[in-house]
Amino acid sequence: FGAPRDVHYPLRRQGQLCYRDRAKAFLHNECRVLVVGAGGLGCEILTNLALSGFRDIHVIDMDTIDISNLNRQFLFRDKDVGQPKATTAAAFVQSRVPGVKITSHVCRIQEKDDEFYMQFHMVICGLDSVEARRWINATLIRLVDDQNPASLKPLIDGGSEGLKGQARVILPTITSCYECSLDMLPKRTTFPICTIANTPRLPEHCIEWASVLEWPRVHAGKKLDKDDPEHVQWVLDTALARAEKFQISGITWSLTQGVIKNIIPAIASTNAIISAACTQEAFKIATSAAPYLNNYMMYAGNEGVYTFTFEYEKRADCPVCGGESRSIHIRPDDSLAHLVAMLHDLPDIQCKRPTISGPSGPLYYSTPDALEKATRPNLDRCMTELGIQQGDVLTVADGQWPFVLTLEILYT
Repeated sequence: FGAPRDVHYPLRRQGQLCYRDRAKAFLHNECRVLVVGAGGLGCEILTNLALSGFRDIHVIDMDTIDISNLNRQFLFRDKDVGQPKATTAAAFVQSRVPGVKITSHVCRIQEKDDEFYMQFHMVICGLDSVEARRWINATLIRLVDDQNPASLKPLIDGGSEGLKGQARVILPTITSCYECSLDMLPKRTTFPICTIANTPRLPEHCIEWASVLEWPRVHAGKKLDKDDPEHVQWVLDTALARAEKFQISGITWSLTQGVIKNIIPAIASTNAIISAACTQEAFKIATSAAPYLNNYMMYAGNEGVYTFTFEYEKRADCPVCGGESRSIHIRPDDSLAHLVAMLHDLPDIQCKRPTISGPSGPLYYSTPDALEKATRPNLDRCMTELGIQQGDVLTVADGQWPFVLTLEILYT
């Protein structure tokens, strides 16, 4: 997999082995694939891989099966509710496809070490978490050793949102990576508190009011469990009562879940399309059957049946695969708290719990509590008061990142 792109393409005889023979030999005896996620996309990907001839498959997922999964995750049944997704999906596919071996891992991807990921020829992600995607992307890039071509593990990533989806092929250190395109992710819709509290106009306003304002008032000290059906039902009923008062319609269970969990309802047919695209790319990479995707495909089922393929270019200042520091514009009298807010809101950074250090040492630690308390006073100090000069480079870390971001400070 470390060879140039055109090496993968030719379909020519090599000795006595034609393409079909080589493909069969590789799929059956050599290619080991890791599927990350055993949900809506993961179940389809596992099935497609097994039916396409892949024989050594691993799947990793930390979740258990919920009754709400059954309408689109077709490897699960009523009797499986409460069971781990990874083991259940693996057992189902193995029982239906003779000869395939699927090894399941019930844990977080962060719990596995480098040796675990080094054993695979490629990784396919069917995740619904941005944080998990960022982690696996950065990990596979970190594993690449120029002296060892086998250390390059192609990453195939799929994602779906309702009637839309995308599939992409990432060759770590060669093509753009997931972090390069982080700013393409849609920003979460937020509603002003004053609108929610006083003049709701949309069903979403009523749901936000019930979950953000009314739940803490009625259930003081009790956290809303967004996965608990009884809690969701309470929010739904409360939102319906408020909607009736303001003559607002359209509140449903699905919308309530979508608002409080910040999710878009999944559609099985979209999952099938995206999973098929991911599996197709895995087959092409493994066998050289055809040129693989270069490097991003978008599917828009909400606009008929429309796909668009393009090459997303690498970012020179990508903190994972680029070599340059990311510049950030700020005023000299802005506080460190302002910078922290920028790191959280900027779409190409999205830092949730920052640890920030400057040329002279630590500036702010969000964790652990003792260090956060000790560095908290710096949040109110302006950049120049902290000794940060034009062109200085700050380092930013986050507990959810397996990388460090470098920021060049440019004063405006």
